[in-house]
Amino acid sequence: MNKKYDKLGTDVFNKVEKISSELFTLTYGALVTQLIKDYEDIEQVNIKLEQMGYNIGIRLIEEFLAKSGIGRCQDFIETAEVIAKVGFKMFLGVTAHISDWDSDKKEFHLIIEDNPLIDFVELPDHYKHKLYYSNILCGVIRGALEMVQMKVKCTFVKCALSDESTSEIKVVLEEVLSDLIPVGYD
Repeated sequence: MNKKYDKLGTDVFNKVEKISSELFTLTYGALVTQLIKDYEDIEQVNIKLEQMGYNIGIRLIEEFLAKSGIGRCQDFIETAEVIAKVGFKMFLGVTAHISDWDSDKKEFHLIIEDNPLIDFVELPDHYKHKLYYSNILCGVIRGALEMVQMKVKCTFVKCALSDESTSEIKVVLEEVLSDLIPVGYD
């Protein structure tokens, strides 16, 4: 399964329209800087980044499904592979690695070794281990998975800007939402 999604991620990445990675990174940096100025409380900035990501994720999933051609995943393990190998590649140009599955296969960690959002960024010491600069990714994952009937909780475990070697996101499946059609929509 792993090589299948590696290839699909590369194929989809080669087909999608791209923008300058420097422009993307610098624009995102300006957004985070403005949030810091607006909110002052770093925890509020983290929350706002996650909320913004959620709003992006609920819209991005449609493009992802249309351009990747992926149907419904068999289980949460396959979902994790698709996120790491296809989703990250399609939208960020990098792949993530999956680690630390729990025994129930409802929790895993995404390891991002080369996070393009943090290029050209250096956090001041007083923000290290407080500001999750790429927290927007947690929201994107949460929003996208909610649209395919999976309620998840995503949290940053490690941030490469806080003297860690990689960025790491913990994803926990809280519930599979009902596929039932609302009353009156038969």
